[in-house]
Amino acid sequence: MTTSSSVTSSSSSSSSYATSDVSSVDWSGLIEELYQAKLAATATYETKISTNEAKISAYNDAIDLLETLQTAATALRAVTDSTASDTDVFLERKAYLTGTGGVDTSAVLTVSAESGVATGSYSLTVSQLATSQKVASGNFTASSSALGLSGSFSIGVAGGEAVTIDVTETMTLAQIAAAINDGSDTSGVKATVLKVSSTSYQLILSTVDTGQTIAVSDADGVLQDLGIVDDSGSFADELQASQQAIFTIDGVTITRSTNEIDDVIDGLTFYLTGTTGEGQAVNVEIAQNLTDIKSAVIAFVDAYNAYREWALSQQATATGGGASSDAVLFGDSTIRTINQQIASALTFSLDDVSMSALGLSFDNNNYLQYDEKTLNKVLNADTAIIQQLFSYSFESSSSDLGILYRGTSAPSTFTLDITVDDDGNITGVTVDGESGLFTVTSTGHGIKGVAGTAYEGYTFVFTGSTSQSVTVTQAAGIAEQIYNITKNAINSSSGSIVTVISNLTSKNTSYETQIDRITDRADTYKANLTLRYARLQAKISQANSMLTYINALLDAQNSD
Repeated sequence: MTTSSSVTSSSSSSSSYATSDVSSVDWSGLIEELYQAKLAATATYETKISTNEAKISAYNDAIDLLETLQTAATALRAVTDSTASDTDVFLERKAYLTGTGGVDTSAVLTVSAESGVATGSYSLTVSQLATSQKVASGNFTASSSALGLSGSFSIGVAGGEAVTIDVTETMTLAQIAAAINDGSDTSGVKATVLKVSSTSYQLILSTVDTGQTIAVSDADGVLQDLGIVDDSGSFADELQASQQAIFTIDGVTITRSTNEIDDVIDGLTFYLTGTTGEGQAVNVEIAQNLTDIKSAVIAFVDAYNAYREWALSQQATATGGGASSDAVLFGDSTIRTINQQIASALTFSLDDVSMSALGLSFDNNNYLQYDEKTLNKVLNADTAIIQQLFSYSFESSSSDLGILYRGTSAPSTFTLDITVDDDGNITGVTVDGESGLFTVTSTGHGIKGVAGTAYEGYTFVFTGSTSQSVTVTQAAGIAEQIYNITKNAINSSSGSIVTVISNLTSKNTSYETQIDRITDRADTYKANLTLRYARLQAKISQANSMLTYINALLDAQNSD
């Protein structure tokens, strides 16, 4: 509260507004002191707002860290047997190339593998690369001088659509090249002006794609005048002949018109860049990307430790006891619940496999640490152990049942009793004999968990044609559990932290409304005081003037 100034008498240091001397009264100070007294009630609300804002900021820090942890968990949580994901590190594939016979593999071949492609090994030899056909014109002294040619010719590739190029006498070599290039998307032929020397230029024609040949028609003799074809219509100067790529995979000879081959083995693209010699071959092994799996595990450890560091900061105590001034969420139930859930998830084990099998352990402050030697050993020996520990796993006793979407609350093992009609459409589903837990989708082959039950979020696809009982076995690994925990905390519509932030924001809005009301009332009170005191000052001044006049009259009478 602002303390107003006061008038101090000669005999006292205390504030006094009681005087008949209008000029000695601090009217503004008096009004301000009364005004601030009215505003004092806002201090409580302002304190509450500041406290809530500090909490909101801390909660947002938690959201950012949990979002990073969720992203790290996403890479390791894996997919089900009937879905796919570009973020699943266990589905990532890498082509490992080794050579035999002294071949330089990098000079011959590169391979890219799509996510989820089948692993395997292949042996490749390359005897011939695909090339474009290239032909040259005669020599011209300039590229920007009019050639004096007129007429038209058609150009394209064999078996393709040709385009007609019209040439006028004013056109230059560069302009003819430009006209050809304008139609290259249709013709499949492109043109380049090559500067051979300061006085020699040539027009070079080439097929856009390898393995194609140029086809022309020169009724007006323009191409012959350019020196591209001779008087028989054949190309006068073929710089490079078109040819197919010829290679073998596991001894099978294959021919393609391009060096970028993506239609031989599903999910693999081979980029041919060179040829192999006698007795040489490139061995291609398609396997899991061990480097990325290791990076994903380390990223998960780092993301957890970053959140753990923040969580510990919210548990810090002051030297004299109690919460530290920076621990604005000290003892917060929402954060405490999340911490407990994460800690529980990290203790997950399956078939006696736990984090220690990967070289992961906790230090004294419950930060995660990893032994790189142990982790590398597991990566090279059996990545299935890592996937088993971190991922979601699903097994069905029938190949007719697959999982499309998964929830979080169903038991680890349950049996679906599925009945179908003569057309193979599902007519009913019970779980261990209990009905009402699943509904059949409109397709007649989907089984969707009912909201509010343990099976909410699950959708199965059944492709069988006969009624049967199917046993489902599932397990949520560390990453799967962490993903669900963070999702429940930071989901933009229903996350526990998001909900708390929304509530605090609403409270602050209410507090600000209260402050505005108090301030408005205080402003009105101040305005009324100002007007009232202005009138009072005027009356006192008027009275003082009258008193002065009366005193003057008395003095005059006394003097007589």
